[in-house]
Amino acid sequence: MMAKQKEIIVKDTTIRSFSLNGWDYICITDIARQKNALEPKDVVKNWMRLKNTIEYLGMWEALNNPQFKGVEFDPLLREAGSNAFTLSPSRWIELTGAIGIISKAGNNGGTFAQRDIAFKFASWVSVEFELYLIKEFQRLKEEEQKALGWSAKRELAKINYHIHTDAIKEHLIPQEIDPYHRSLIYANEADVLNVALFGMTAKEWRDAHPDDKGNIRDYATINQLICLSNMENLNAVFINEGLQQSERLQKLNQIAIQQMTVLENVESKHILKA
Repeated sequence: MMAKQKEIIVKDTTIRSFSLNGWDYICITDIARQKNALEPKDVVKNWMRLKNTIEYLGMWEALNNPQFKGVEFDPLLREAGSNAFTLSPSRWIELTGAIGIISKAGNNGGTFAQRDIAFKFASWVSVEFELYLIKEFQRLKEEEQKALGWSAKRELAKINYHIHTDAIKEHLIPQEIDPYHRSLIYANEADVLNVALFGMTAKEWRDAHPDDKGNIRDYATINQLICLSNMENLNAVFINEGLQQSERLQKLNQIAIQQMTVLENVESKHILKA
C-alpha cells in the first residue's frame, strides 16, 4: 500500500514525496517546475532523452531491481541521445519493468523517482535547487523519525529501562534465516536487507502490524539503522562482485547478527557507566 504523500517547500516550490516498500520517492514533475512551470512534463522527457540519464537509470535498476529487463534496456541505451530518440517515464516503466520511477495519473499525479534518482534530476535542473532539496528532504525525514518516537534520546531511555532483561537483547539481535525465507526470490533489494536484519519482508511486517503507520524501518532502533546502513553498502559491493541473491542474503544475515551483537554490548556498557 502506498503511503500518504507528504510535502516540502523548496525555494517557494511545493515538492511531494511518499514512501513505498522501503524506498523514498520524490516528485520530479514538481522539481521540473523550476525550469518550466507551465510544461514540467516536457522537462522530464527532455532529461530522459539523454544518454547519461539512461545509463544512470539502467545502472540503478540493475543494482536494485532483480526483475529489470536488461534485454529491453540495451536498445534504449543505443538510441539514447539521438535526435529521433524520445522516451516518457511511463514508456520506460512499461519496457523495462523499472521500479526507480513511478508514473501516477490524475489531478494529484506526476512522475515520482526514488530519491537518489530525484536528486540526480534536480542537479540537472539546477545545482542550487538540488542542494536546497536535499536539505529540506533530510529535515522532513528527521521530523518523521521524531514523530514515530525513536529519537536517540528516547531510544536510549528505552534501552536503559530494559538493560537487565535478556528478552530485549534476544529480540533485537537477528536470528539466523529460516529455510522458508532462505528459499525465496525477493522482488527488490530492500527486502533482502529487511529479511537479513529483521527476519521478514516489508509486506510481512505490514500484515503483522495493520494498525501501525509507516514501514518496518520506521520502527527500527538507532543500532538497527546503523547496522542497516552498513549492510546497504556491503550489499552494493556483493552485487558488484556478482554474488547471487541467496548467497548475499546469507552473508548479510551473518553480518547483521555480528554487528547487532557488538552494538548492543557496546551500548549496554555505556549506559551502565552513566
